[in-house]
Amino acid sequence: MTEPATTPQLDDTGRRVCVIGAGSSGIATAKVLHERGIDFDCFELSDRVGGNWVWGNSNGVSSSYKSLHINTSRSRMEFSDFPMPDHLPNFARHDQIAAYFDAYVDHFGFRDHIAFNTGVEHVQPLSGGGFDVRLSTGETRRYGSVMVANGHHWDPRMPEPAFPGAESFTGEQIHSHHYEDEKQLVDKVVVVLGMGNSAMDISVDASYHSRETYLSHRRGVHVVPKHILGRPYDAIAGHEWLPSWIRWPIARVVMRTVTGPMTRYGLQQPDHKVAQAHPSVSSRVLDRLAHGAVVPKPTIARFEGPDVVFTDDSRVAADLVVYCTGYRITFPFFDRGFLDPSGDNEIELYKRMFHPGVPGLYFIGLVQPLGAIMPIAERQSELAADHLQGRYALPGPTAMKSEMTRYRKARAKRYVASKRHTIQVDFDDYMRELRVERAAGARRAGRTSSVTERVVA
Repeated sequence: MTEPATTPQLDDTGRRVCVIGAGSSGIATAKVLHERGIDFDCFELSDRVGGNWVWGNSNGVSSSYKSLHINTSRSRMEFSDFPMPDHLPNFARHDQIAAYFDAYVDHFGFRDHIAFNTGVEHVQPLSGGGFDVRLSTGETRRYGSVMVANGHHWDPRMPEPAFPGAESFTGEQIHSHHYEDEKQLVDKVVVVLGMGNSAMDISVDASYHSRETYLSHRRGVHVVPKHILGRPYDAIAGHEWLPSWIRWPIARVVMRTVTGPMTRYGLQQPDHKVAQAHPSVSSRVLDRLAHGAVVPKPTIARFEGPDVVFTDDSRVAADLVVYCTGYRITFPFFDRGFLDPSGDNEIELYKRMFHPGVPGLYFIGLVQPLGAIMPIAERQSELAADHLQGRYALPGPTAMKSEMTRYRKARAKRYVASKRHTIQVDFDDYMRELRVERAAGARRAGRTSSVTERVVA
């Protein structure tokens, strides 16, 4: 028996939708709402759209650096109805991506719905449905629904616990979030800790500007080059219709042929297969390792004065340590008693986007995909808009709980245990999942129309 769908209860004072953030996910949401004729306000802390792709963003929380380029090819990153310009390279630079987002907003004509230089300070779910939203201007507005698109790469997570002796280290310690350009690296002995994409980029930058560069890592990863056989790496077996159990074995063979074992570059042997951890994508770091410009090291054991001491007892007198240790998932505008995933980075959402207990609360882009976030945010936004307009109905609480449990178990089975992987999805699998769910929810909406509550339309 199908359980009644939950759709936001709205009164006459709260029919609008509040969108938090105008980064890549927020503008995808705003575009869909605008296109559907759903009233909304979008609040952005910065003076422009683009979020993390704006180098030197005035919001003070975005993370970008001068050498940043996309690590998903543009054909797999672009929005479905707004292709990136043909003149852009396959792996475009941050300012080219930021310009693309600006053009997207202007092309679809919803810039006037975005309140710039305006933050959301508090969101209070109301017992009768809807939300009170307090803004940085001091004003409180009532909304029927809230779509959270504030991103999850803005609250840096330092090593937990801190390494012994870190407090007395005489050099400088920063998180990669605070790396901006190569001026911070010039003529220094630099230790980069981590093996994610930021660690790849920063260690390469350092190899050209520092006196010495060391790449410290706790475990091995598979480094994926951006081009394989003359094509973007994600074009190899990357299709929504191709299931992952076929896709990844093909890709693994190709990548192994192209790069060979990671141990040949002095890196640790990965304890997992390609696609069982978030990919580290770089065509340059393996070259710099092979030339000795980046020196691999095991993880840090402790600090002693000016020295970074590694677990193999080797040591380096370092001027700068850059921690590429990821981010906490944080929602500062919710009461901690309501929602606080910052401890274990866990948040349970139906289909990674619907809050199961609060009708009208949606999370857009709160996934870490093996691929780009933009097409995912676009498809999530379509699903949320369908829900608002009664075209899509959620299953009942039991079915939602079962789905969230299945996701958690499947994630734990596939991916390396890490706070980095708590919101991990496979791009193509998840895109297909959203498409299938949209159709299933439409069927549920037809069968349960008599119990569907009043919606925004």
